[in-house]
Amino acid sequence: MNSIAIVAFGCRILVVSDCGRALETLDRFLLPSLPRAAPDEAGSEILLRVLCDGDGFQLICNGAAEPARDLRALTVGAVRLIDEAIVARLSNLSAVHAGAVQFGDRALLLPGGTHAGKSALVAELLRCGAVYLSDEYALIDDRGRAQAYPRPLLLRNGGAEQVPRLPEEFHAAVANAPVPVGWILALQYDAAADWRLAATAQSEALLALLRNTPHVLAETPRVLPALTRASAGSKCYAGKRGDAADAAGHILRLVAE
Repeated sequence: MNSIAIVAFGCRILVVSDCGRALETLDRFLLPSLPRAAPDEAGSEILLRVLCDGDGFQLICNGAAEPARDLRALTVGAVRLIDEAIVARLSNLSAVHAGAVQFGDRALLLPGGTHAGKSALVAELLRCGAVYLSDEYALIDDRGRAQAYPRPLLLRNGGAEQVPRLPEEFHAAVANAPVPVGWILALQYDAAADWRLAATAQSEALLALLRNTPHVLAETPRVLPALTRASAGSKCYAGKRGDAADAAGHILRLVAE
């Protein structure tokens, strides 16, 4: 059985498979900008096994298991399982469900839950020249700076199934250093809505970040001061948006002010 090992945010991830095609696909898509390491099952905090199962695959990650019928579903399932395992083990970073990109020397955060349209909007911003941080998790350090969580974008493209896309497909670079947060936009997605945005207090932006963190605050007290510092240095807004390309145009004008 072959394997790949990834070093990510203080965790060692080992992916093993009896299928070379599956392993090649996962090596391309699983946190591809992060360093690979020598395989060491005993020293790995996260272990993902991928087994051939008839015409499909079976994924097993630290006790969680799910099937995948093809390589697309395999990639999406593996990304999701690795996401959950990493976030549960973060020791010096705080995660927020948010799209995140970089303009200049500042990060822009788009907090929101599942089906909030984060990935589609991030993809449009990358097409417009933004640097990629994440389409799912903004990682905030204790100084309130955002760090890249460089998983592939998972785009629905108008359908129900997610498709993995790499930032390079949008001619975008991946951020390689923490940056201060410059803007927080809490946008509600409504396909029929026109663009509407209003400035809000930093306290409202902080609440938006807290509502979208997967951490239990009582168990991870570092989260509150980290997110407070992130919002304290930011221009904060809330509103609605419809089409992602239209929203990206408005955002570009906003960050240029």
